[in-house]
This record gives sequence, C-alpha cells and structure tokens, in this order.
Amino acid sequence: MEFPRRVYTEQEVKQAKAAIDKGYRHRLRFKGTAEFKQKVKTAMGLIKTAGYYDFFRTYIHSIRQIDGLTQLRESEAAIWANGYTVENTVDAASVFVQKAGNMKEYLEGKLHYGGAAERRSVEKRIEFLRVLKNKSCEKEVVRECERLLEMWRESSLVY
Repeated sequence: MEFPRRVYTEQEVKQAKAAIDKGYRHRLRFKGTAEFKQKVKTAMGLIKTAGYYDFFRTYIHSIRQIDGLTQLRESEAAIWANGYTVENTVDAASVFVQKAGNMKEYLEGKLHYGGAAERRSVEKRIEFLRVLKNKSCEKEVVRECERLLEMWRESSLVY
C-alpha cells in the first residue's frame, strides 16, 4: 500500500494510517541551502543515534527550508523549518522528533494541538533528549542534551 500524496481528507488520513500500519516508511527528502541540508543530516544522525530514525521516517516525508516559522505541515507529512531551527543540531533533532510525534497523533485522529497535546508534544521532545543523552558517545552532544533538559526543567511544568 502506498502513502497518499497528501494527507488532508478523511480518506487520505485513513490511507496514510493503513500504509503505516503495514510498515510503510518514507524515503526522506531535504530541501534548502547546502548548509541547511548538512545541518538537517547532522540532526538525522542524532536521531539515528537515539534510535528514533525509524519512528521519524514513519511519519515525516520531508524537511524543507523556509523563511517563516518552523511548523508541521500535516497535509504534506512535512516539516517546514527555518535556518535558525537547525543552528543547534541537538535542539533541531528534538524539534523534528516532536513534530513527528505531532504527525503520529494527527494520523491517529487525536487532537494534536492545544493544551494537552502541547504537553504530550513537549514530553516527546524531552524523552528524546534523555535517550540521546544516554546513547551518545560524544561529550558535546551529551552536554548539550543536559543543557537543554535543564532549560526545559526550569521553564516547564512538564518535566
């Protein structure tokens, strides 16, 4: 079964969910400047290190560079990200996993925005940072995970 070209109508959502349930995984595509694509690839390496790559490919088709606000485009199973988002590749990886979690909820028919959904979304991001911190052998990555986790601890009731 193929993943639909867009995921907008109820039928397209059902088709996408059925494809995923049968093991469909996206072949990721990155669009943007060479620097942007390199940073996204570095973030993908971190996602692989943490063991989230298969999860990510299940729900996200592409990451595209834009000038506006970073956002999940559910109808495209895509992330539109600005250059600032990928400056810190550890944080970018956590944002990407967070957006994949949002896409998963969208396809499952859960309310994927608003208070409770935002809490689950942040929890997914924090979970990823904890796992990456424990699995990475790179001291800089571990330090950055610790710094970001501390930031979330100080600024959030979620942690």
